[in-house]
Amino acid sequence: MTSRTGDDPLSADYARAGFCSALPFGSRPVLVLVDPVVAYLRPESALYAPAFEAALLSAVRLTSVARAAAVPVVFTRVVYSANGRDGGLFFRKVPALQAFAGDSPLGAFDARLAPLPDELVVTKQYASAFFGTSLSATLTTMGCDTVVLAGFSTSGCVRATALDAMQHGFVPYVVRDACGDRHEQPHEASLFDLQAKYAEVVDEQSAIHLLARD
Repeated sequence: MTSRTGDDPLSADYARAGFCSALPFGSRPVLVLVDPVVAYLRPESALYAPAFEAALLSAVRLTSVARAAAVPVVFTRVVYSANGRDGGLFFRKVPALQAFAGDSPLGAFDARLAPLPDELVVTKQYASAFFGTSLSATLTTMGCDTVVLAGFSTSGCVRATALDAMQHGFVPYVVRDACGDRHEQPHEASLFDLQAKYAEVVDEQSAIHLLARD
């Protein structure tokens, strides 16, 4: 079920060098939806890209399966003060993050994928959902061992969250169909690197089977 490196020379080189070992899917997964907010889905937003729409629909399907299987679902979002000072260097490096300053409507969750009243929402100021938040302690208390990741963007907040999940002791599974980026090249490059070094990259159908405990 897990996506492995292919037969191309680059993948073969990584495999010979000792990358791309498998991380097992655990018994207590959690689905973490990284920033599924309207800033990525409205053409008037600087963060918009067409690929985000298909990724959102995939994430909607994953969420439905997770909820039916009683797998915890966690949402993340980015919120800054009106002047963005709490965003530090990240806010200065990426001016497009002004979309999340103050009470901007662009920071709201899309109506098709919004948290239920009893689902955790993590508010962050940096790329990783673990940095500067209580997410690691919360997942540990919940007994979770595997983080299934979907959301935006693949090369940004998804990648950073996957890396930190591994570094905090949670097995990261990144669902390629349910992640999106501004262009296919950073999307695919990030997925390749994650699979080689930090995470398992799976397609939507494989993730559905894992979440449903098929």
